[in-house]
Amino acid sequence: MAREAVEDSSGRETVGSVLRACQLLGQFSAERPVITLAELTATSGFNKPTVHRLMSTLVEAGWVHRDHSGAYRVRMPMFTIGAAALAGFDLRTEARPELEALASDFGDTAFLMVPSPAGAVCIDRVEGGKPMVLAAVSIGSVLPYHAAAAPVAMVAFDPELRRRVLREPLPAFTETTHSEPGEFATHLDHVRAEGVSRSRNDYLHGVSAVAAPILGSRESLVGTISLGGHSEDFTGADGDVRAEAVRAAARRLSDSLKAARP
Repeated sequence: MAREAVEDSSGRETVGSVLRACQLLGQFSAERPVITLAELTATSGFNKPTVHRLMSTLVEAGWVHRDHSGAYRVRMPMFTIGAAALAGFDLRTEARPELEALASDFGDTAFLMVPSPAGAVCIDRVEGGKPMVLAAVSIGSVLPYHAAAAPVAMVAFDPELRRRVLREPLPAFTETTHSEPGEFATHLDHVRAEGVSRSRNDYLHGVSAVAAPILGSRESLVGTISLGGHSEDFTGADGDVRAEAVRAAARRLSDSLKAARP
C-alpha cells in the first residue's frame, strides 16, 4: 500500500487521511451533534466514498457511532479528550479554590462540570476527608442530563438544553431517577426557582448531591459547581447548609466570569 504521508510546505510530515478524518470530526458541534453521510459529504467537500471510508474507520476505532438510520454521532472517547482540553480553560483555575474550600469544609467531593452534546462533563474534582470516593464520576466522565444534581442544574438553567432533553428518552438508573417528562419538567421549574439542584440516590445508590449553575453574560449557562457524598449528609439542615454554600460559590464564580467577560 502506498504511503499517505506527505511533506507540507514547512517540511513537516503529515498523513493525508488523518487530516481528512480530523476535518470530518470538526463538522460536529453542540448545534450539530448528529450528521448524516450526505451532510458530511456536502460540508467537507470530499467525495462520498472517501467520507464513507473515513467514517467507517472512525466507527471501528470507537470514536464515532453510526445509528440505524445511518447518521453519525461522536462517542465518549471524543468527549474525554475534549474534557482534557477544557481542563486548561480559565474556569477551572478560577473554580479550583472554591472546590477545595467546599471539599475541606464538608468532607464531601466537589465537582466542576460543563455542558457538552452528550451530557455534563466533569472537568475537575476535589475529594474531601470522608471515606466515600466517587470513582464513577472522575475527570472526563460524562453524566446524563436527567440524573445527578449538576446535570439537572444545567438543564434547569439552559432553555435550549431543557427543550432538547425533554424530547429525549429519560432512562431510569435507580428507582428515584426522573424518567417521566412531565414530572421532570416540574422538578426543573423547582430547581430554577430555588437556584440550586438537589439529587438523592437518582444516579448512584447511596449518593446525593447539590449543585448550582455558573452563569456568564446574559445569564447564559457556563457550567456547574457541586458537592456529592453520602446521602445521609444531604438531608435536613445539613443538606440546606451544603446547598447554600454551593449556591454562594456558584454566585462568586458567576460574578468573576461576568467581570472578566462583560
